[in-house]
Amino acid sequence: MSDDVSEIHGVRVLLFAGEGDKLAAARDANTFLSETWAQDATLAVIPVSRLGDDFLDLKTRIAGEVIQKFVNYQIRLAILGDISAWADTSKPLRDFVYETNRGRSLWFIRDLAELEQRLAIHAAG
Repeated sequence: MSDDVSEIHGVRVLLFAGEGDKLAAARDANTFLSETWAQDATLAVIPVSRLGDDFLDLKTRIAGEVIQKFVNYQIRLAILGDISAWADTSKPLRDFVYETNRGRSLWFIRDLAELEQRLAIHAAG
């Protein structure tokens, strides 16, 4: 499967393929940001399968550094897939997901239907 670009409720979205380079360190964000710019997208959707092993371990600060890069360059980010295995064992991660999902810069979404629903809500309001 290759990366896919689409327009959803007026937002140009780049859905990264499930396989490929991992987002394992803050410097890896540059690869994803570059491809997002190249596709003129404003929202990058990265599957959980593309995250490095320590990404969701908040103690490593990898997630925070990556998210800050996306925010600095005004590219929204969505992490796509089931993260319950990590969230079930980490209250800080559960709290982080809850808070970020309330905003517009970063979302943790289960599937593309949830992404479409969130974008519809933000387009309407």
